[in-house]
Amino acid sequence: MAAVTLCALFAMLGVGYVWYKGQIVTLGRQIKEREVRLAELQRDNRLRRDQLAQLCSPVELDARVRKLGLPLAPPALSQIVNLVDTLSPGARSGQAMTSGGTSNE
Repeated sequence: MAAVTLCALFAMLGVGYVWYKGQIVTLGRQIKEREVRLAELQRDNRLRRDQLAQLCSPVELDARVRKLGLPLAPPALSQIVNLVDTLSPGARSGQAMTSGGTSNE
């Protein structure tokens, strides 16, 4: 009776070992697939970031305005409004603010 129990125990251990090895292989494959996907997404992000920088450049914007025939021009001096900063010099540099965002006074 003890030999049968011992044999069943070893068989169960063997099945468990094989199952764990299969899980390790499956997880390794999933990790590799996700690493490849991450690299693809990072490459796509780089390409799109570069494309956005190019499309936002003043030279490119000027070219598109001319190509589309948009009647855009710099604003007239009468259309420009200058704003004056009324904060004290200490408050502007952040000296009067604490880390909580409130005034010390």
